Amino acid sequence: MKKIIALVFLSLSIFCKAQNASVEKSVFGIQTGLLGIWAHNESRLSNTIALRSELGFDGSIWGGSIYDHVGFSLFPVLTLEPRFYYNLNKRNSKSKIVTNNSGNFISLQTSFHPDWFVISNYEYSSLINEITIIPTWGIRRALGTHFNYEAGAGIGYRYIFGKAAEYYSDESKAAANLHLRIGYVF
Repeated sequence: MKKIIALVFLSLSIFCKAQNASVEKSVFGIQTGLLGIWAHNESRLSNTIALRSELGFDGSIWGGSIYDHVGFSLFPVLTLEPRFYYNLNKRNSKSKIVTNNSGNFISLQTSFHPDWFVISNYEYSSLINEITIIPTWGIRRALGTHFNYEAGAGIGYRYIFGKAAEYYSDESKAAANLHLRIGYVF
């Protein structure tokens, strides 16, 4: 009887532990997508919320009849993004991977594009300082121990500091965040 009680207690303690999945204490990695490369860190704020800080390069491509050739540029971006991972317990209860914050998330992506420098195939490319605030829904999944992929989509707000760049006025617009990235976690 003692063995059965001990076995039941052990099984319940393992089951209870499995139901309390949490985001990782700290996840550091790099990611790349079609138009950019980024280094990031996610730090745990609670069991389901992580603060993602990111430094990288966003890119753009342009062209058309008024340009000599297709243009390409890379410019720096600084991002802070609180993420709420809402399905970690569900994934864990189905024995799916939750390491390195593999799960679905809702976030508030806040990015700043400073006019520090631009890497471009056009000689005199520049950027006007801007900030974007975009609510985003996304997923991240692990591919083995260190690799992952991430996809997300959202629509939000973009503010362009035109007066600081000697334009007539500042400007605000709608902004979209569509991303598909593959990454490596250290």
